[in-house]
Amino acid sequence: MATETDFALQEQMIGWRRWLHQHPEAGFAERKTSAFIAEILRSFDLQPHIGIGGTGVVATIEGERPGIEIALRADMDALPIQEENTFAHRSVHDGWMHACGHDGHSAMLLGAARQLAADRSFAGKVHLVFQPAEEIGTGAKAMMTAGLFEKFRAECVYGLHNWPGLATGRFVVHHGAAMAGARPFEMVVSGCGCHAAMPHQGADPLLAAAHLVTALQSIVSRNIDPADALVLSVTQFHAGDTHNIVPDTARLGGTMRYFRREAGEIASRRMTEMVEQLAAGMGVRASLKFFEFGSPPLINSAVHADHCVAAASAVAGRENVGTGVAPSMTGEDFAFMLERKPGAYIWIGNGSAEGGCSLHNPRYDFNDEIMPLGVAYWVALVRQRLQPVER
Repeated sequence: MATETDFALQEQMIGWRRWLHQHPEAGFAERKTSAFIAEILRSFDLQPHIGIGGTGVVATIEGERPGIEIALRADMDALPIQEENTFAHRSVHDGWMHACGHDGHSAMLLGAARQLAADRSFAGKVHLVFQPAEEIGTGAKAMMTAGLFEKFRAECVYGLHNWPGLATGRFVVHHGAAMAGARPFEMVVSGCGCHAAMPHQGADPLLAAAHLVTALQSIVSRNIDPADALVLSVTQFHAGDTHNIVPDTARLGGTMRYFRREAGEIASRRMTEMVEQLAAGMGVRASLKFFEFGSPPLINSAVHADHCVAAASAVAGRENVGTGVAPSMTGEDFAFMLERKPGAYIWIGNGSAEGGCSLHNPRYDFNDEIMPLGVAYWVALVRQRLQPVER
């Protein structure tokens, strides 16, 4: 049965979450966000460390007895999307909104901080990591470059993300790959512009670029093991300004997603070869660049996935914890932390994805009803992992 304290915390979390939703900030610009989070942590008699990796915040809760150290991570940044919701807590910053639920992730970790700080009957330390710049894929690396795991010596790290389309009250845990590696790219095809009525006098970059869009798909169908999941999508094509001029240049952009590193490397090599050779065969030049803000595949440790299953089962029932769900081709920079430390990343159901509730949607809003379950999961995970050892 819920207590008055539970209801009071729920109301607090709703207030925190909706303030964060109203005040979205870009990656590495989460200054008001991090100050807000730090202020709340101080109200629990914690001493937050601020400015880690730019705008990151970390607070440590020490149990009443010595033991191992673990880290829990929430992301803080928003997306460059114009919000279409009309409720009172809609974004006050034009062109930016929390369309992925990072406001809810931060609020749930703050709720867990309050619970754990008030009752420290565990052995060890838990480090609460509020990470910037997840959406641009560089926040986790920035925090680690700034010495995250040297200053806060966690032996493992855990993450959580809301999942629209997964029923409220349910969790999903993957024993292995949970989310794909993401490798964004840009191609520039350069030719020689001319009058559209006399194409023989130029070198058409659009024709070569159009062939590239279709030819690149042969990499997936003919160079990658059919047992591997790999997606190569061209999502941008920019060229020309008017109807009667063949332009000098065409620019294309897109993303590659994969689970097995070897498959990603094969596809990257074949893309480079194809771009250069197809362009040369059509009398133009082309270059391919992969951006630094991609992320590797997010691979859970099976042992730590088991810890997550146990904690989620304790609060939701084992029947509400899925373990056989297919991983997602979306990316997540928490993968960089899992390359440095063992751990696991789970999904918590956010309810129906219908009516504009899917992630990165201008009508998305985090489901406040799931916050108590998220807090209970974090607290259960900490207490199970940091149990005092009887002597």
